[in-house]
Amino acid sequence: MKALLNILLPILLAVHAAASTKRPNILFIFADDIGYEALGCYGGLDFETPRLDRMAAEGIRFDRAYTHPACTPSRVSLHTGLYATRHQRYSILPVHLGTKAIIDFREKPTFAQQIRANGYHTATTGKWQLATIEYHPDHIRESGFDSWCIWQIWHDGEKTDRHWDATLNHDGGIRDDIADRFGPDVIADYVIDEMRIATEAGKPFLIVHNELLPHWPVVDTPDDRALDREPSLVNFIHYMDKLVGRLLDAVEELGIRDNTYVLFMGDNGTWPPDFENPRFGQSGEGPHTRHTTEGRVDGGKPELNDAGCHVPLIAWGPPAIAEGSENDELIDIVDLFPTFMELTGTEMPESLAIDGRSIVPQLHGEPGIHRPWTHNAYVERFGGETLFDGNFRLFRASGRLIDARNLPEEKEAEPDDPEATAAKAVLRAVFDKLTPDGPRPPVPFEPVGE
Repeated sequence: MKALLNILLPILLAVHAAASTKRPNILFIFADDIGYEALGCYGGLDFETPRLDRMAAEGIRFDRAYTHPACTPSRVSLHTGLYATRHQRYSILPVHLGTKAIIDFREKPTFAQQIRANGYHTATTGKWQLATIEYHPDHIRESGFDSWCIWQIWHDGEKTDRHWDATLNHDGGIRDDIADRFGPDVIADYVIDEMRIATEAGKPFLIVHNELLPHWPVVDTPDDRALDREPSLVNFIHYMDKLVGRLLDAVEELGIRDNTYVLFMGDNGTWPPDFENPRFGQSGEGPHTRHTTEGRVDGGKPELNDAGCHVPLIAWGPPAIAEGSENDELIDIVDLFPTFMELTGTEMPESLAIDGRSIVPQLHGEPGIHRPWTHNAYVERFGGETLFDGNFRLFRASGRLIDARNLPEEKEAEPDDPEATAAKAVLRAVFDKLTPDGPRPPVPFEPVGE
């Protein structure tokens, strides 16, 4: 027996060492139009999100994560790690109108390109509002993804559907076997298949899952049809929550949770489209009002305010993530680029200058690089560019300063408030440096005096 143990022990130790050094997988779930206040774990009262709440309870919840208030600027900042000032994409790319314009990721490198070159299997899904695939069929592959199952928004000269009878482009061909299926279900199946295929092949994966829900138009979900009930945003968000649960369950069933980082994030704030729902728009509140344990959240997509830019960010998976932990540091969407690079052990090219700072230490409950502000931007008529330091929001063009010290309440800062005056001076100095060719990390902008 002792002789057998002497033989087996080195083998077991080698297997354990190999497992412990195995490169981790990443599944990034990027939901379409959902602010922080829609989730119960953030104090939301209007919607039911039991699986996301459980995900937060089993992982880490970032309480102050920020994006731009509309999809295209947020997605370009995600993929490139650049503030909108750098990439200059302030408006929505009108793929739904068949534009031939394109976000050229050959000029602005993506994290997927780098991670794929590092030996990862890469895949993406859902909303790809970065090029009209009918005119640029190789765009997704050029952007760094080996495989995809995306909603082809424009096809044969018309805008298409994403829900029922969805037009889904799977690796270059339009799916013809899903006419009776719900599009978000199809792409969830695709994600599970991609995780299984990569796992069975012994290859690490990076999957950017652009969840189609809960963006309008609000239609009936499979649950609505089964229960013979009217569609609503409440039901839409609940169904999205169920789909997140399916993916988390699949990670468990594949036996890869200890080596798979799953992150859930919204691309911008909530835009309640079901204005007739009696839970919204009553008592003079207006359709953009939601309710939380901290008070009313007024506004949302596409507004440059907390409701438009403040999104959920939850991470779940390996034991290195402290169960039930919270983090209240400011997080900008550009921080995901270096985070994914660090998690996958992918070296940042010297020629690549980005604006993000990795939050891997924070994922593991350790101190990270301090972020003194986030940058949020949209077209000029909605305000152009803002900097938010956690207490005040400064608009670049107008010089308007918003007091956000008592969120979700926001108000104009008092001109004779010394704290507001000091914050405005600091943020204005940052704007002076924040130019298309200005300094970037590892020389971050810090408040004056630090």
